[in-house]
Amino acid sequence: MKHTPQVRTSKPTRAEMKTQLLAQAEATIDQFLDWVEQTEHPNLTQIEEAVLEFRRQVGQTMADTALKAQATVHPVPSPRCPTCQREMHFKDTKAKTLTSRVSDLKLKRSYYYCVHCQQGLFPPRPTITGL
Repeated sequence: MKHTPQVRTSKPTRAEMKTQLLAQAEATIDQFLDWVEQTEHPNLTQIEEAVLEFRRQVGQTMADTALKAQATVHPVPSPRCPTCQREMHFKDTKAKTLTSRVSDLKLKRSYYYCVHCQQGLFPPRPTITGL
């Protein structure tokens, strides 16, 4: 029996993404203002560290939002084995963490297996699917 991986097919709307981003930005600004009020006489290094951390938080949310917006890949036929050219079988979806310049991004990838050649494959995709 063939099993085609289930992939999210609807894309969040611009309004949904904007709402999520604004909520995260507002929460981060509140955290920053709390830090400013609670930290007496911070030195420049402390200020820079705080700003970089809050920037990282907002960047993480933006990157996650962009990944979720890419989750529009429709299921495709199983790939062919690069060795024997037989159709490979869907085994599972594997999670992977990718370290990017803005944050650690969590991805989900389909894994296929050729029972004849006993080889596994993560086929290339046109887009990245977020968790």
